[in-house]
Amino acid sequence: MSDPPIPLLAVQDLSVEFRTRAGVVRALDRVSFDVERGETVGVVGESGSGKSVTAFALLRILDASARITEGSAVFGGLDLVTATEHDLGLQRGRELSMIFQNPRTALNPIRPVGRQIEDVLLRHGNVTRAEVKRRAVELLARVQIPDPERRYAAYPFQLSGGMCQRVMIALALACAPALLIADEPTTGLDVTTQAAIMDLIQDLGERTTMATLLITHDLALAAEHCDRIVVMHAGHVVEVAPAEALFEAPRHPYTAKLVGATPHGAERLEDLAAIPGGLPDLRGDLPPCRYRFRCERHAPMCDGPLPRVEVVPGHLVACWKPL
Repeated sequence: MSDPPIPLLAVQDLSVEFRTRAGVVRALDRVSFDVERGETVGVVGESGSGKSVTAFALLRILDASARITEGSAVFGGLDLVTATEHDLGLQRGRELSMIFQNPRTALNPIRPVGRQIEDVLLRHGNVTRAEVKRRAVELLARVQIPDPERRYAAYPFQLSGGMCQRVMIALALACAPALLIADEPTTGLDVTTQAAIMDLIQDLGERTTMATLLITHDLALAAEHCDRIVVMHAGHVVEVAPAEALFEAPRHPYTAKLVGATPHGAERLEDLAAIPGGLPDLRGDLPPCRYRFRCERHAPMCDGPLPRVEVVPGHLVACWKPL
């Protein structure tokens, strides 16, 4: 029997804390998941659940007040947590790329957007100076920016938020990375353009075996485009499952509430229900299960170390009493 394939990205027990004046915030606690080559994995959860922090930790671009306290994130044989800045710099932008949620803060405000794409291509793309402008214009056209030759010379402040988002996507896809981390990639885009951009990312993945880590609060988007889903709550991964199985039969109480609180998860508007309570304060001593104060199924056993149960092959739940 042959060994299972080695995942492109293997995140194991990744923990991150922020030191603030109000105390230490334990933003991530032993986060674990894999991403296979050519696979699209969605990361979903409420705002503040740790989705973007996970992405920033993988790229090692966390705030100065943050530190990774334990865990590993092995990407193509390189542990991103312990890699030198030089080795990590060779991966970022080439093999490992990211679409940031807020393009206006991610783009250089005093450099034309076309030149910013050229910078990436010249650094990582094996492109000559003679052809780099043509490639930059092609990338702008590829993300459906109208009149790309003229927009090439525009500064970010001269473009709308949606246009800046498309430039951000062009930057991320410039070198056809092995893994694309897309943090709310369709923010600020109209519905038609959202669909076109997601189709572009999906098509690139199918043609080049590029994997995508899609961070989103839009469960309908995740259901349509993802192969597997990672559900996060308050810095914990509470469920990992194939997309179809997760939406048809969620096994963690939080996932079930999350699906039930979204329009696609209910037949009628009256069926929608808010998730009771809020995210816990991540400072100080925290219970093993960070969902316990919101959970209707809480029992004494839930105060013990949190298990990671494979309820069926490929469907993992961090819960003592899964549904």
